[in-house]
Amino acid sequence: MKLQFSGFEWNDGNLRHCQKHGLSRQQVEHFLQQDNLLVAPALLHAQQEERYLAVGRARTGKPMLVVFTIRRVDETIRIRPISARHMHEKEARKYEEESAEI
Repeated sequence: MKLQFSGFEWNDGNLRHCQKHGLSRQQVEHFLQQDNLLVAPALLHAQQEERYLAVGRARTGKPMLVVFTIRRVDETIRIRPISARHMHEKEARKYEEESAEI
């Protein structure tokens, strides 16, 4: 699924969350601009706003996931990454199995 948006929304908080898992702003943005992402509602930690989970492969080929929300600012739609990381081994195996079925 290709996400349709105008840009990204970053601040110190969400940038720090992504960087603590070893991913840069550029890596997260590149990941979210791919055509072949699997996107689903992130129900577990959704609090006051809808959150989504995008899974796919990073540029390096490693399975990766990003939790994000969508912000509408005037006439633009922006993606606000909340957290991003490479998948753990068990998650990566499940992703491989499920993406092979699709």
